[in-house]
Amino acid sequence: MKKVAPQKNRASRETWIDAAYTAFVNDGIEAVKIMPLAKTLNLTRTGFYWHFKDLSDLHDAIIDIWRTRNTGIIIERCATPAQSLCAALFYLIDCWIDNDLFDAPLDLAIRNWARNDARLQTLVAQSDDARLTAVKALFARFGKTGDAAHYRALTVILTQTGYYSMHVSEPRLQRAIAGCQYVEIFAGAPPSPSEKDAFLDRHR
Repeated sequence: MKKVAPQKNRASRETWIDAAYTAFVNDGIEAVKIMPLAKTLNLTRTGFYWHFKDLSDLHDAIIDIWRTRNTGIIIERCATPAQSLCAALFYLIDCWIDNDLFDAPLDLAIRNWARNDARLQTLVAQSDDARLTAVKALFARFGKTGDAAHYRALTVILTQTGYYSMHVSEPRLQRAIAGCQYVEIFAGAPPSPSEKDAFLDRHR
């Protein structure tokens, strides 16, 4: 029986998106182009169009990953049931330490792209509003409302944004130890020993 060569143009949609994600995070949106991606994947240009209408469709797929992986996870973690404000903040700060929860390089790449893309800048602003609203709601659950909630939430978000925009690199446990200090600052009260131990155990 004659063997049929595998079709080079039928790789999955996820294969293309994964390659685009890598190029985007490493080199910016200018690197996300059909022919360079096809060459990297050893696929054909035709194969791209099995899964995407055009390059903008692939760009939108990257944006969708960012919305889910970064904004979505912050909203989810802020709503996690907790017995105290410190415990609730620890669930959020898990995002800043665990790369499987929050993708800092992706967030930075999106913000860099948005500087030259008005539509994306609008989406980033909407995302930032949603994140701030979620963190404010976290504080409100524990009696911090109005300006007390707003500026605490803003400080939480800007602290994390500062870390990755300045390319701060720390061992995971060291970052978690610092997180304990940040929680005390954000909450205005120290976490209990059991809360602190539970948080550090998640990052050892």
